Amino acid sequence: AQGLEVNSGFKYDLKMLKKAMMAIVYGDVFMNVVYRTRPYEKVPGSVNALHEKWKKVLIEQLTQPKVSMREYNKNVRAIIKDFDNIELLDIKKPRVGIVGEILVKFSPTANNNLVELLESEGAEAVMPDLVDFFLYGFRNATFKYENLGFDKKSVLINNLGIKAIEWMRNSAKKALIKSKHFTPTSDIWEMSEMAEKVVSIGNQTGEGWFLTGEMLELIHSGAPNIVCTQPFACLPNHVVGKGVIKELRRRYPKSNIVAIDFDPGASEVNQLNRLKLMLSTANKNLNK
Repeated sequence: AQGLEVNSGFKYDLKMLKKAMMAIVYGDVFMNVVYRTRPYEKVPGSVNALHEKWKKVLIEQLTQPKVSMREYNKNVRAIIKDFDNIELLDIKKPRVGIVGEILVKFSPTANNNLVELLESEGAEAVMPDLVDFFLYGFRNATFKYENLGFDKKSVLINNLGIKAIEWMRNSAKKALIKSKHFTPTSDIWEMSEMAEKVVSIGNQTGEGWFLTGEMLELIHSGAPNIVCTQPFACLPNHVVGKGVIKELRRRYPKSNIVAIDFDPGASEVNQLNRLKLMLSTANKNLNK
């Protein structure tokens, strides 16, 4: 996409990018609604069954030559409505946000099935949207223009990218706001404003300031318990992840953040112990 590789493995066009964006938004919506309802389902297995039902529908549609925006928006609203109407138990569980290096954060193989583990330990996992990572990249262009002498044209292009993505997920955002149980998508500009109070927006290596912003977003949206996942010795994470935990605790005394290394050489027992300690504190705060 940046023109670094001349021998591309495949060629993409606007039609393919549109479908890819639809798929990413569908995935983000699924993470939001599945993780929010599965720990509280009245009928065991009902959430996963509904998830599988919708997955089949969407895969079949996305493999067709053409998918209309009308059909896409209709699907998004229907998914949120269906999950919003699932029967849930009237109980409270600690909400645990997951942030960190993008692969370790999202891949169950890389993080030893962290979401499944949190749910088995009596917690609710909260996963920020994948699309926000792309918005973070677009948002960085403004800083580069204002502080590093980059071309203003790149700002205009990247801001158009932000508007295009927000337009793609606008129907999801509206439906989530209207829902009974779900949290609406975040705003990249608001996130960067929050992060800027703790770290410089110039931190753009890896997850950069975005990692700090995600933690702040989670704290403000009712998930003060956070697992910061990282590969062993990931320097950006040490600066904007581990490095800001003390300051976040100072600003938000109820925040309960643990940084955990996920690496082939890391001890799973040590990872589990750190998670259990964090969850113990989370449960105490929940019962206060």
